[in-house]
Amino acid sequence: MTIYEELKARGLIAQVTNEEEISKMVNEGKAVFYIGFDPTADSLHVGHFMALCLMKRLQEAGNKPIALLGGGTAMIGDPSGRSDMRQMMTIETIQHNCECFKKQMSRFIDFSEGKALMVNNADWLMALNYIDMLREVGPHFSVNRMLTAECYKQRMEKGLSFLEFNYMIMQSYDFYELFNRYGCNMQFGGDDQWSNMLGGTELIRRKLGKDAHAMTITLLLNSEGKKMGKTQSGAVWLDPEKTSPFDFFQYWRNVADADVLKCLRMLTFLPIEQINEMDHWEGSQLNQAKEILAYELTKLVHGEEEAEKSLKSAKELFAGGNAADMPAWEMEEADFVDGSVDILTIVQKSGLAPTRSEARRNVEQGGVTVEGEAVTDVKTLFTKEQLSGEGVVVKRGKKKFVRVFVK
Repeated sequence: MTIYEELKARGLIAQVTNEEEISKMVNEGKAVFYIGFDPTADSLHVGHFMALCLMKRLQEAGNKPIALLGGGTAMIGDPSGRSDMRQMMTIETIQHNCECFKKQMSRFIDFSEGKALMVNNADWLMALNYIDMLREVGPHFSVNRMLTAECYKQRMEKGLSFLEFNYMIMQSYDFYELFNRYGCNMQFGGDDQWSNMLGGTELIRRKLGKDAHAMTITLLLNSEGKKMGKTQSGAVWLDPEKTSPFDFFQYWRNVADADVLKCLRMLTFLPIEQINEMDHWEGSQLNQAKEILAYELTKLVHGEEEAEKSLKSAKELFAGGNAADMPAWEMEEADFVDGSVDILTIVQKSGLAPTRSEARRNVEQGGVTVEGEAVTDVKTLFTKEQLSGEGVVVKRGKKKFVRVFVK
């Protein structure tokens, strides 16, 4: 099976500009391709995960990845998939986020000996003269055609700022610059980026008379059509300080039955034949598949040691044990009143419930346990002595839990 055939078998490919040419380049290891990452936070998240995995797969097949950090485009903000305008960030914040991205990407991509490049579009976008940009690029873009793009259409009702309207031109110019500077002949991205990517191939064709190609990756959606990688408390981050390895493990361990095989195909590096054998698994076998998924992805992001610890902790927890490696919340002196803390404070501040009122409902409905015992009285107090040492395991429902302790 060729690498392109494998990408199709895993369900990763959504749209391509020229399948025959793209498959030939990828299979022969002649693709110099880029994927852009706008540094809108100080960590990559699950939404970036599939792109990183794709870069790893293609690099292992002999192709050369370019990780483009959007230090320039982040100054504008991508309107794709947004119902409102992104918050403007300072140059200092953007640069800090870029540095964080670099560290995380190195877990997936081999940047040694020129095998991959990492560049920042601020290097060329920030130096552009507005009049020169209008003259050089403006004639090659039709406003009528731009307004038909899906990323703009969904914003037209609420209002699309001129700032964001420029984003497509910026992304297209990136492809043009990368083509000129590094011989980049292909761009990959999420399926919601299709219009922006076509803008780049068209700009290269119009200005240089040469062909460049684009391929979009299938968006990671659950069986309900919603983007994966979000929890009640926010995004699932790749930074262990923002989402612990155990919480990361548990996110994948708790995916819906209908999503587990799709995630195994799209995100893990297990042989496709092995995954196909799981197609008829059901019941307890699906739980085993989820465990495999969680282990493989945690190993990929956080390393084998953290994957083993998370697996062990999960097994101990559901066996009634008190594992030291599960998510933990260390209480502070300010959390105690007269040496005690109430159950609602514990549930809310530990992240088991987003608000105190929801914590109250959880407790009153019997959904909260401490060390395996249900707590239904919202006035229940815990002393420092009870929470010292290893602390106690507090669970909300069947899937959310945390070890609460005080030093």
